[in-house]
Amino acid sequence: MLTALWPLFAAASVVAFFTILFTGRYPRILFAFTTGVLRWSWRVGYYYFGALGTDRYPPFSLGAVPGYPARLEIAHPERLSRGLVLVKSWLLLLPHYLFLALVPLALRLAEWWGGLIWLLAVIAAVVSSLVGPGTMLLFTGRYPRHMFDTIVGVDRWILRVAAYAALMTDEYPPLRFDRGGTEAGRETEADRP
Repeated sequence: MLTALWPLFAAASVVAFFTILFTGRYPRILFAFTTGVLRWSWRVGYYYFGALGTDRYPPFSLGAVPGYPARLEIAHPERLSRGLVLVKSWLLLLPHYLFLALVPLALRLAEWWGGLIWLLAVIAAVVSSLVGPGTMLLFTGRYPRHMFDTIVGVDRWILRVAAYAALMTDEYPPLRFDRGGTEAGRETEADRP
């Protein structure tokens, strides 16, 4: 279902481009849709090889799902820069695209859940099970903390770049990933003993 939604996401972004260019506003209905596609994709990625962060199957929903461990919220902007819309997705993000292309961990930008990041998740699930007690995801359900932090940090970075590239915000994403299991004080399943 997500595969069918991504071409619609691209089409909605094109319509949003022209609407922002002429009015300075991102239409709410398109914003809700594009946020929903990113949100659902993040939940699937968090469940699958984007992070292997939960055993809870991701719900089939574009909306927010309270209580699901992978959450994504993007505030609808009242106004967006009409001039930035012309350079935001390609020129201003060029440093991110170059860095993401050079760092194999983050190659997932082009193929949302592909690239080497899924390999890190597989390593966390299988190879780390050979490391020793307390770090065995496969056999004990424990996720190596440093690996989880790195994977989720890269995921957060890519989602910020994707939201900026889709014209959903004028806030430029930092050229870094945030290491850490939680964001904004929220606890994840990996934080629980």
